[in-house]
Amino acid sequence: MRSRGLLRKIFIWRTKHIPPRQFLLITSFFVGIISGLAAVLLKSAIHYLLLLLNTSLSINSSNLLYFGLPLLGIILTALFVGFIVKDDISHGVSKILFAISRKNSILKFHNNYSSMAASSLTIGFGGSVGAEAPIVLTGASLGSSLGKWLHMNYRDRTLMLGCGAAGAIAGIFQAPIAGVVFTLEVLMLDLTLSSIVPLLISSVMATIMAFLLMGKSFLFSFVLRETYSLSDIPFYALLGVFTGLISFYFTRTTGFIESKLASIRRRSIRIFAGGLALGIFIFVFPALYGEGYETISFLLKDESAMVLGNSFLASLIDQYGLILIYLGLLILFKVIAMAVTTGAGGVGGIFAPSLFTGGVAGYFFSGLLNGIPSVNLSSSNYTLAGMAGLMAGVMHAPLTGIFLIAEITGGYGLLIPLIITSTVSFLTIMYFEPHSIYTKRLARRGELITHDKDKAVLTLMDWKKHIEKDFSVLSPDESLGKLVMKVSKSKRNIFPVLDNEKILIGIVSLDNIREIMFQHDLYDSTLVRDLMIIPRALIRTDDNLELILDKFRDSVAWNLPVVDEGKYVGFISKSRIFAAYRKVLVDVT
Repeated sequence: MRSRGLLRKIFIWRTKHIPPRQFLLITSFFVGIISGLAAVLLKSAIHYLLLLLNTSLSINSSNLLYFGLPLLGIILTALFVGFIVKDDISHGVSKILFAISRKNSILKFHNNYSSMAASSLTIGFGGSVGAEAPIVLTGASLGSSLGKWLHMNYRDRTLMLGCGAAGAIAGIFQAPIAGVVFTLEVLMLDLTLSSIVPLLISSVMATIMAFLLMGKSFLFSFVLRETYSLSDIPFYALLGVFTGLISFYFTRTTGFIESKLASIRRRSIRIFAGGLALGIFIFVFPALYGEGYETISFLLKDESAMVLGNSFLASLIDQYGLILIYLGLLILFKVIAMAVTTGAGGVGGIFAPSLFTGGVAGYFFSGLLNGIPSVNLSSSNYTLAGMAGLMAGVMHAPLTGIFLIAEITGGYGLLIPLIITSTVSFLTIMYFEPHSIYTKRLARRGELITHDKDKAVLTLMDWKKHIEKDFSVLSPDESLGKLVMKVSKSKRNIFPVLDNEKILIGIVSLDNIREIMFQHDLYDSTLVRDLMIIPRALIRTDDNLELILDKFRDSVAWNLPVVDEGKYVGFISKSRIFAAYRKVLVDVT
């Protein structure tokens, strides 16, 4: 009780002495610090766990631990999620979008730590996924929790959620602009002056924390040494088409494999089947082990032979053409390995796999074209452009891909090629797939918030709170006389008619009986079943608000009955929906 009283006093003092605008800036400062610390903690946990396992177990091509370690990581992750978290924490970015759309930007408290711990186990033991989505979920949850604790409204709480996500991306890549752009482009926060400054503050603070604690080489760094010429532009456009098509394969294959694994009802069988399949993939293609950033570093240095690593195929593949075939297979199997990891119960994201696949695709593309006489393409530049292109296609986030790669390379010397590749890739994937891998599931259920304010408000409103239940109920066998008695005591002009099982079978409108209400000779001979009419439309409890508004428009009614599997619940009025809509609209804007 004392703590609540203290919090109340702090809240009152803050409202009196700190203007709202300045308070948001101060809060974003702290959100940036804690999200940056979270990014450092997660990357350090994964790094040292991988180092411990590789050093102590001496994993190599002759070591069958490649089969067992990923499975062990998935088992430990499943145990942690099933017995400690007891909630689904997969698909972190989709969880954030759902929270914005349906949960008033409030994430469950365990998201402050659960996805970090689970992804550390999955990736640390070799799961072929990325740590970025879990850390974005963690950062967003920290921002949301802080906003909730400080009693912020929906708009400000959503902004703090975005600040946490931006700080997480900025901290993990040391790329503050990419963090801001990711939040605006993927989480779809509005680009306004009131939002851009807090996002920038959080991103910069997270980047500073990561730099202070981890140094400059946080994930991988590359200094751009080769420029591009205008004659290369058609090739970058062609690379955009190539990465766009791979993005389509990436999105569809991921959904297909995850759905197939989800159809396995027994969880133990799903875990072991997915874990063993992942072990086989990693045994043949060691580059699939973990996030894969080491492979990207090899390709940027044009050391493609090093990608084979500890594979038993290394002694068989000694020609450049065979290495390109190996890289082509990596493009295909990285997606499958990632989907198998998450589908079996592992926790991780698609950020690192998309960068890995894009980097390999870019190197593969340049290697193929360099076999043509008079063509000499920079393998490192096309590796970078491929990374941006696949991010643009898979995430539907071309700006994020452009600025992330530009910041990783420490400059904007490759900006034009990045723009061309990302834009063409985005246009290519949009022809086949209108939704990103993050939004596909939510869009299918009508739960995706967009920049369209009308749709945003419709997804945020809980229309069931506005169901009215103070209507006098009638039986079809009641007489007109009893109906008139109920009319005299009711303030409503509509009366639902229910059968013995509470099923709505009709309604009686006061307008329809006004002419016979005072004909006493009809009181006993006329029954409610003779007076009731069928409602113009029925609202079901599982209808979304957009469908409800369509029913109001088509029926030209102001009140419609609500039923749950046919049973009467109450009435909903158009006027109450519009009043609630205006209130939520004020909070959102």
